[in-house]
Amino acid sequence: MDITFIFLLGLFFAFIGVAPPGLLNMTAAKISLKEGHVRGIVFSIGVCVIVLVQTYLASVFAGYLSKHPEVVEILQRVAFVLFVLITIYFLFISKTKPRQELKPKIRSKHSRFFQGVLLSAINVFPIPYQAFMTITLASYGWMAFDQTSIISYVAGAATGTFVMLYMYIFFFDRIKSKTITSQKNMNRIIGGITGVISIVTLINIIKDM
Repeated sequence: MDITFIFLLGLFFAFIGVAPPGLLNMTAAKISLKEGHVRGIVFSIGVCVIVLVQTYLASVFAGYLSKHPEVVEILQRVAFVLFVLITIYFLFISKTKPRQELKPKIRSKHSRFFQGVLLSAINVFPIPYQAFMTITLASYGWMAFDQTSIISYVAGAATGTFVMLYMYIFFFDRIKSKTITSQKNMNRIIGGITGVISIVTLINIIKDM
């Protein structure tokens, strides 16, 4: 298996996963605007350290699941229900309300690094996301669960995350003027994405029956 190809797969899917406006990329952009690009980058490095750990755990977990298809079937059904509920929430229940932003007093570069570590650790979405992606890639024969492949994918995922955070940092002035960053549209985007995932998951469940 070509480790460069696996690295690029990890980079691409992490890049896509971090692309929608969220806690980590928006925080990186705000820190950059208020305190300079260097501190925004330091924050991003802290985020990527945790992404390395999360993606590695996700890949190991995916390797276990690939050997236990009965567990995958149960998780597919659970995931389908969760995605449907999330879709309903973001499209029909969630209301757009102005939220007060907490202005942290943290100023040092080291503090920004650990802030990135903390916020990234709280954000557990990459674990199920990367587990799903690695299982999918393995099913197509594009990735194996040997140590070299996993490390290559993990390195790519961390790189892809950093690249997207870097883009938010340096292009936030343009991004923030777009309607995509409004809370209402963010809810629609998230709801749309989870809706598509729900449909795909349902199709896979039906095929396995």
